[in-house]
Amino acid sequence: QVQLVESGGGLVQAGGSLTLSCAASGGTSSNYAMGWFRQAPGKEREFVTSITRMGSNTYYRDSVKGRFTISRDNAKNTVYLQMNSLKPEDTAVYYCAATESTAQTMYVRGLRLIYTWGKGTLVTVSS
Repeated sequence: QVQLVESGGGLVQAGGSLTLSCAASGGTSSNYAMGWFRQAPGKEREFVTSITRMGSNTYYRDSVKGRFTISRDNAKNTVYLQMNSLKPEDTAVYYCAATESTAQTMYVRGLRLIYTWGKGTLVTVSS
């Protein structure tokens, strides 16, 4: 079973940028659709973005479209999340997720799917 480790979180001012990374081990990441979820304090974990196995298609929740970009490098077994124009409401723990289903299904079904999860990385956006 693949294991996932996130990195790159931190404190940033509103309008700033961060890039998160998710390194996969114990398996071949190209066997999985990958994505990012986030969980703000006191709120339910929510879908942010997903990417197909070969990186040809991506899906985003409306609130991050045009600001966040997901990408993957299967040679490095790594998925990235470039976050620009960050807002205080983006503050959350960001979790990397892998599924044997599809990236589109991640977008449609959100948490109603079986995932392998990373432990998360905290992103704090100050106003």
